[in-house]
Amino acid sequence: MLSLRETAASLVRLIRWSLLGGFVGVVVGIGSALFLFGLYWATATRESTPWLLWLLPLGGLAIGWMYDRFGRDVERGTKLLLDRIHGAGPPVPWTMAPMITLATIGTHLFGGSAGREGTAVQMGGSLADLIARLTRLSDEDRRLLLISGISGGFGAVFGTPLAGTVFGLEVLAAGRVRYEALVPCLVASTVGDLVCRACGIEHHVYPAAAMPTESARWLLWVALAGVAFGLASLVFVELTDTIQKRVANRVVTPWLRPFFGGLAIVALTYLVGSRDYLGLSLPLIDRAFTAGGLFLGAFALKILFTAVTLGTGFKGGEVTPLFCIGATLGHSFAILTGQPTAVFAALGFVAVFAGAAKTPLACALMGIELFGAELAIPLMIACVVSYLVAGPRGIYSAE
Repeated sequence: MLSLRETAASLVRLIRWSLLGGFVGVVVGIGSALFLFGLYWATATRESTPWLLWLLPLGGLAIGWMYDRFGRDVERGTKLLLDRIHGAGPPVPWTMAPMITLATIGTHLFGGSAGREGTAVQMGGSLADLIARLTRLSDEDRRLLLISGISGGFGAVFGTPLAGTVFGLEVLAAGRVRYEALVPCLVASTVGDLVCRACGIEHHVYPAAAMPTESARWLLWVALAGVAFGLASLVFVELTDTIQKRVANRVVTPWLRPFFGGLAIVALTYLVGSRDYLGLSLPLIDRAFTAGGLFLGAFALKILFTAVTLGTGFKGGEVTPLFCIGATLGHSFAILTGQPTAVFAALGFVAVFAGAAKTPLACALMGIELFGAELAIPLMIACVVSYLVAGPRGIYSAE
């Protein structure tokens, strides 16, 4: 029998969480736009001023000192947010947002190979937690708002609100999705994306991939590529973790570690003879969607550059480098097997990330938003296979 009281209570919850999610989306959307403007400026400045790469060790020293002096309580970044969501604890320090923003812009200005989702997620989570404290929400509601902040930051920075919604839900724990956070995550991610675009942000447009005629044999090639993508995810996670532990054992002073990481990146750049692997490497991603003009081992070099950057303490994120690793690996796989280059670059773009972050559903949705719904089935196959092959360890170890 229909209960008017239950219906009214559900409607009140819907309105309440829509308003809270919308508020988070507005704040995070503005913050993400400011961050992206800074990131675009840093990238353009580095590309027009090549000698800035020589300052990367000093930039790393400054970032390390800043976190050692002012940010020890936010050093764990995204993993700290996930810990707060999983259980009660002290509030997320408000300093997380400005510190990760400045550190990420600095990393990109001088040439570190890093991404941007770490900044978006940490900014969104810390701002959402601040809103939760100001509105005096309960511990459980505060955790839900933290999840929506993660969704809002991800959706706003990448311009993919559906993927942002599911990412916030899915990244918490493999196999467990908190559906009670669905409404605030959806609203925060959608509003965050709209606000970010309204502020003048134009997201990078990736080349379109035409879907070939689907067949059982072709889908087997997709699954085989998924295995390669999962192995690349595993290598990235293990290499980054190994570098982090080795550097921590040999360089006892934490704020000195990025200095040596900067020296290593400068040496690698001149050893390889290319600056393609610095920063986000968006031009490298674009080239991965065409049939020629790309070194077949580019994905391995991007893994190395990014693992050294992040493993030695530089700040940013893993996602856009993982996009690059996946797209270039998909390119190489397609060239070696005679498959359509653009399609497999698109599959790798999201599938390597799916394996490393343990978020196959969010990644498949992101692929659909970026490359079109006609690739939905191969995208899902590649993401799920990569997720399974990569194993339980991921870039967010607090999962």
